[in-house]
Amino acid sequence: MATWEDTGLIKYNDLNNDGRIQMYNDSGLGAAQVALNTAEADGGDVTAATAEVAKAQAAHDQELDGRFAEAGWAGNELDVNNDILVLANPEIAQLPPWVIGLIAAGGLAAALSTAAGLLLAISSAISHDLIKRNLNPNITDKGELQVARISMAIAIVVATWLGLNPPGFAAQVVALAFGIAGASLFPALMMGIFSKRINNLGAICGMLAGLITTLVYIFVFKGWFFISGTANFPDTAEYWLFGISPLSFGAIGALINFAVAFIVSYSTKAPPLHIQELVESVRSPRGAGGAIDH
Repeated sequence: MATWEDTGLIKYNDLNNDGRIQMYNDSGLGAAQVALNTAEADGGDVTAATAEVAKAQAAHDQELDGRFAEAGWAGNELDVNNDILVLANPEIAQLPPWVIGLIAAGGLAAALSTAAGLLLAISSAISHDLIKRNLNPNITDKGELQVARISMAIAIVVATWLGLNPPGFAAQVVALAFGIAGASLFPALMMGIFSKRINNLGAICGMLAGLITTLVYIFVFKGWFFISGTANFPDTAEYWLFGISPLSFGAIGALINFAVAFIVSYSTKAPPLHIQELVESVRSPRGAGGAIDH
């Protein structure tokens, strides 16, 4: 326990200053109190944190007919990070140090390989697909390489910032990433395969509409650009639009993407004939015969 306490993944918070650690179902009072202390120390949304403490306090005082309150307990004083169950498993199983090191090295190698692939994809998309093909077709190979390096450096800085100031624990971050991708990329891919009428202007407008709508909704509750203390509303169900969590808003963003793309595409010129034939060939490859019942 002492080892993991040094990492900050386990924290003891003596809320009632009795020198003892109480761990029980406190209706979220302990976590709300810690969040309030953090908001006061970091300049966060103290008003929202205070409201959460009051709400949790009312529920806590009613538990077991008020026995917790009579005992002087002020909430759960043991804070366990969600990620510790995975990280501490080798030590809990009493594995030898070399096995723990091997497991850690495998996880680190997987993370680095994934990060390297994503950075390469980001730099190539910006330098070649965006700059070379659209903005500056006459750029030299040396200039394209320089743009790729700059875009990769910016991506590393942004990733480092999000790593130091994560909007949630690992599963929440993954949900946010998939929500953003679903609101921006997924509809364009689907419409590009199944609709010959969607043109480039419609696809771009739809992607921008879905992406911006989803990001604004997330930032309103998670903080603008995930900066602590910049959220407009508390991240609780009572403030969510129709009860939709920011982690799940990507589906709504995707619907907005579809709607905007169709409206813009049908209001503007249809794609060239060779593009429509390309879409048709993706769905039904040339030379493919009909299905045969054996």
